[in-house]
Amino acid sequence: MLVSNGTASSQRNWLNAFMQGLHELGYVQGQNIIIERRDPEGRTERYSELAAELARLKVDVLVTGGLTGAGAAHKATTTIPIVIAAGGDPVRVGLVSSLARPGGNVTGNTAISPDLSTKALELIKEALPKVSRVAIFWNPEGSASVVAFKEAETVAPSLGLLPLSAEIRRGEDLKPAFDSLGQRRAEALLVVQSNVPSANMKRFVELAAKHRLPAMYWEREFVEAGGLMSYGASFTALYHRAATYVDKILKGTKPADLPVEQPTKFELVINLKTAKQIGLTIPPNVLARADKVIK
Repeated sequence: MLVSNGTASSQRNWLNAFMQGLHELGYVQGQNIIIERRDPEGRTERYSELAAELARLKVDVLVTGGLTGAGAAHKATTTIPIVIAAGGDPVRVGLVSSLARPGGNVTGNTAISPDLSTKALELIKEALPKVSRVAIFWNPEGSASVVAFKEAETVAPSLGLLPLSAEIRRGEDLKPAFDSLGQRRAEALLVVQSNVPSANMKRFVELAAKHRLPAMYWEREFVEAGGLMSYGASFTALYHRAATYVDKILKGTKPADLPVEQPTKFELVINLKTAKQIGLTIPPNVLARADKVIK
């Protein structure tokens, strides 16, 4: 298993969900299944060497957290089945022919879904009705990030919002991007799916707090780390679902015959402690819709 970048807490939660899924299907680590775990430790450039190492071990299935890892795994092997636990758009980056018919040795889950950015912006507008200028943090080098940004950029005007592009390709881009927001009069942030914020989660949340900017993230771990709000697919549910792919492949089904699935469970998480720190009051109707409220 090639671990996706993220906090130690999020990685632990995702791995536990995956292992729980395997357990429910009758697998026990060390008895009838062995998990070889490799962690890039926040360094994206390590994916290639770790994927190659797992391929040399001739594992039966290679599970990876996202598209960066999946791409590295696919370069390392075109014969070992690869399962994406929770990634971007595998069609866009050429890992599968289509979601319905992957056609190669890659399958799994995508964490993106139509209208995800639209819903996030709608929630920003409901929670912060006076906001009109929203900075969108995205990575032009990430497929899921590009899709999410384009959707947000297109729909924002219809919600009375002006989208401000904030590109981040690497960790060192964060501070300059935040420093530019004052001059651009940003009033809130939308952070779409990208490896960069995930690998720099604590720093990202700290910078948002320093600039007193309310932020909407795509993943609940940011909110648990001190961010304001998140709306997106449940990564825990996706990792749990990934175990089903492993089970089917080990029982003989080819990855080419297993459709890539889109998320079915979404969650809104709100941190009231953070809201208080930056002087915000979240409307009761928004709080009532939250799946989790951190007080």
